[in-house]
Amino acid sequence: MLTDLLERVRALVFGRRWSQDLDEEMRFHLEQEVAARVRGGADPEEARRDALLAFGGVDRYQEETRDSTGVRPLQDLTADLRFALRSLRRNPGFTATATGVLGLAIGATAAVFCVVHAVLLADLPYPHPDRLVRIYNQNSPRNIWSLSVVDLQALQDDHQAFDAFGGVRFTSFALSGVGDPEQLRGTRVSAGFFSALGVAAASGRLTTPADETPAAAPVVVLTDAFARGHFGSGPAAIGKILTLDGLPYSVVGVLPRGVDDLAGFRAPIWAALKLPTPTRRGPFGYAGIARLKPGVTVADAGQELRALAQRVFPQWQASFQDQNARYSAFELRRTIIGDSYRQLALFGGAVVLVLLVAIANVATLMLVRAAARAHELSVRATLGASRRRLARLVLSEGLVLTAGATIAGLGLAALAVRGIGTIAPDLPRANGLTLDAVTVLVALGLGTVSGVLISLSPVVAVLRGSLAAWKSDLRRSGGSRESHTVRGILVSTEFALAVPLLLAAALLGSSFLRLQQVNPGYDPDRGLSVVLNLPASRYPDSAAALTFWRNAVARVAQTPGVVAAGLTTSPPPDNGGDVNNFDLLAHPVAPGGAQPVAPWPVVSPGFFAALGLPLLEGRLMTEADTAVSSPVLVVSRSWANHYFPNEPVVGQRLISGGCTTCPPDVVVGVVGDVKYLGLAGNGEGVYTPLAQQQGVFRNATLIVRTSAAPESFIRPVTEALRSLDPQLPLAAAPLREGLRQALADPGRWTRILSALAVTALGLSALGIFGLMSYVVRRQRREIGVRLALGAEPSRIIGMIVGRGMRYVAAGTVVGLGLALLEARWIGALLYGVAPRDPVTILSVTLLLAGAALVACIVPGLKAARIRPLEAIASE
Repeated sequence: MLTDLLERVRALVFGRRWSQDLDEEMRFHLEQEVAARVRGGADPEEARRDALLAFGGVDRYQEETRDSTGVRPLQDLTADLRFALRSLRRNPGFTATATGVLGLAIGATAAVFCVVHAVLLADLPYPHPDRLVRIYNQNSPRNIWSLSVVDLQALQDDHQAFDAFGGVRFTSFALSGVGDPEQLRGTRVSAGFFSALGVAAASGRLTTPADETPAAAPVVVLTDAFARGHFGSGPAAIGKILTLDGLPYSVVGVLPRGVDDLAGFRAPIWAALKLPTPTRRGPFGYAGIARLKPGVTVADAGQELRALAQRVFPQWQASFQDQNARYSAFELRRTIIGDSYRQLALFGGAVVLVLLVAIANVATLMLVRAAARAHELSVRATLGASRRRLARLVLSEGLVLTAGATIAGLGLAALAVRGIGTIAPDLPRANGLTLDAVTVLVALGLGTVSGVLISLSPVVAVLRGSLAAWKSDLRRSGGSRESHTVRGILVSTEFALAVPLLLAAALLGSSFLRLQQVNPGYDPDRGLSVVLNLPASRYPDSAAALTFWRNAVARVAQTPGVVAAGLTTSPPPDNGGDVNNFDLLAHPVAPGGAQPVAPWPVVSPGFFAALGLPLLEGRLMTEADTAVSSPVLVVSRSWANHYFPNEPVVGQRLISGGCTTCPPDVVVGVVGDVKYLGLAGNGEGVYTPLAQQQGVFRNATLIVRTSAAPESFIRPVTEALRSLDPQLPLAAAPLREGLRQALADPGRWTRILSALAVTALGLSALGIFGLMSYVVRRQRREIGVRLALGAEPSRIIGMIVGRGMRYVAAGTVVGLGLALLEARWIGALLYGVAPRDPVTILSVTLLLAGAALVACIVPGLKAARIRPLEAIASE
């Protein structure tokens, strides 16, 4: 079959040479026949005439040979495509509109599919990715959290279900000795992490278990981009020294080019992980990555992990009393994707709706165009063209149109995909995304299907042989009842598809507006934040670090124009990393139960004034609250109302961090709420003094309250800090920048979906406008007669508008039904608004009706201005 097809293509491509060869062959045989007749005594002219009659002409054999070889259908298809190109070129307005509408829709769909394929569908870029899992702590289906040092050590020592297991956690590094000191995001990772993923170094080596011992020299692995940026190339970086946190780290390896995201952790620096000796089960914050042994399922691993958790629990029960907690394994790809599938599903559905609206729009234009060509098609049928040939002609035009739209759409998709990193920088697995072969094939498939769909109605009309009646009806009343019904259904479909898209955009927009109106609990307009990271080499213990923090706050507070300054380990609003478990002595958790947790920032006394938090009850922490005094806490109003709704909260005592041997913390004050778990989160928070914490705190954020615009204080504040330590990396920004970043994602998604919704609305309005304009044009004589008989122009306008709005009303009702189905998808993305909010639904309905009304009134006004005598005479 393939050989036959190739032979037909060869015959089509080399058709001229084939025709010449056949002509020469036939002429040779003709001359032989003529010569034979002449030798028999016939006159030469009569011999040639008789030979031609006997042969029946050369053309007959050429046609028969074409039919027998299958060349004719290909030649006819080529001719149809050439005709379609000429026909579309003669109608540039229609061609440009249809190509632009479809190209935009196909491009958007291809771009979103490329992202969906890369993020959700494609396998992870590791050997046997289906065997990769991430380990969490879990005590209920919805309560899942990270691992601790105790958990990592237990899993490293006992993992029968795994071929390899490793731990990793994000951190920050202070890079110095290369230009200005800078703060870099990095990771600390064990050798088992690389082994589990099956990653190899492009240059040098990766970390080994020997690098993780306390006495081992610090080593790092770099990404190729970082190595080229700082050392010129990957091989040149091997053996070089990077000064991180004031310590010399030796570069032992460089990852392959393009690899800067491993298991969902994206960082330029990967340092060997050295685990401290644990004193309690917490704190948490580590990720565990494992590779299952061949034949071991996630369920099998889960059973082993539960047994391991039961063995670990009694050893650390004094600091962690939740006996329902267990280790759980989840597919790595699922954990990397997270909740991104919700946004991608939403926007994937949105672009598909836009594509369907565009197809319906262009299908309406194609149907109108086919009706206008009824005379031409009738003439072709009269001259002998079969219905199949006419249908193929119409289909060829649709395919040529969508071919151009597909090419334009691929160009738009390539640009959109390149900019996805800017549009959605935090989208997992989308770094360095490019248009791939799968997306190109999908776009070609979309173009082909679109071409068939937009040509379907006129093709069916042609195949049913109704051209003559159609042409007659067109002359009389502007189209057959069947063609009017089809066009009305297409326009109603456009509005039905636009409704759920507009409703989703309106709901997201309403949610975004409510997020913008959320009170974060502090005034960002007069606030400045400075991120600091103290190098361990110069600040080796808590005494040295605490001395610097006190000096830094005092030095900055003396800067002219600074109202207050204070430190925190967790700046709001998106910083829920510092959480802690606790147990209230007045309302203890049942033995073996899960203790509640809350955001738990470590702060200095000046923090509350710097952030502008009001004192509501009791007192604030002071410099007198030190490591040798009784431990104290300040809580937020929401925390107090949650845990002590009808009791005084000041003076209440609690156990924090599971430390049952430590003296209880005492609540000494209540302050206003601050959003630590995002703007959509609650305002609960517990504040503990920096001076009373065990261990070394080298990472903190200085909050500065200024008397004027905070941007003008960046330089004097940083200079004050550098006067204490010139090599200290600093990152200063106004507090409002944190709010802007908190609103960036919902704002970005709202704008994208709104653009798609406006596109769908515009296409729908264009569709009803085009349909009613066509009706006015085809019913010009009828309208002229009505006006000549005394019909008021307002009645003509009402007739046109009423007819169009009936289509709109039908589509809107269907669209509202479809919108109810999307409620469960979009509900998780909303804040402060229900997915079936009646006000939003009413607003969307009125918007659609208004746009459709305007689109119908314009043709109605044109109909009302028709001059009766000219309209009747023109027919």
